[in-house]
Amino acid sequence: MRMEHVALYVRDLERAKDFFIRYFGATADPCYHNPRTNFRSYFLRFADGARLEIMHKPLPEEAPALQERMGYAHIAFSVGSARAVDALTETLRADGYAVLSGPRTTGDGYYESCIADLEGNRIEITV
Repeated sequence: MRMEHVALYVRDLERAKDFFIRYFGATADPCYHNPRTNFRSYFLRFADGARLEIMHKPLPEEAPALQERMGYAHIAFSVGSARAVDALTETLRADGYAVLSGPRTTGDGYYESCIADLEGNRIEITV
């Protein structure tokens, strides 16, 4: 068995797509649009075969993404080395994204950082 994909609602679909393409090397399938519900989505593909579906439709506002809450906590990307974790974290920091933690070695032995994407969703960058 393997996980097929993870899905994430976003407020700005095009900016989210561009973020994952620029910083994490995703490629995007064509945009799907359901005109009846005004739902739109992209499937983003990563080099190792993983897929992330980013979705948008008019929804009532939810709790802020940075607030700790039940449910999914973050998306993690393995970039291959501590040096790559450091480099991508600094690139994101320089481009104005909040670095929430790290880079650091966690208590369970992971070398990682955690940033907030353009909508405040947590993204872990790890070896």
